[in-house]
Amino acid sequence: MKLRTLVFGGALALAAVSGLAQADDAKPVPYHYGMPMNIAKVLAMNETPTDDCKVIKADIKFVDTAGKVQDVSYRKMSEACDFQN
Repeated sequence: MKLRTLVFGGALALAAVSGLAQADDAKPVPYHYGMPMNIAKVLAMNETPTDDCKVIKADIKFVDTAGKVQDVSYRKMSEACDFQN
């Protein structure tokens, strides 16, 4: 009986961990004008690397004031534009 309980508990723990890993792969929500952000803490900022001055997709992952982790994508000018005359 103990072995069955141990195996069942292990299976539940594995299912919970795999569920967390899948939740982290969620796609970012696209930003729209006027969308409230309420950023309390920025966790990560990512953008598509490029050597050309052009509009690119960027993502920001942050904790909002309610304590919920948000992931938002937006469009911006690339960093390469900062170095062109």
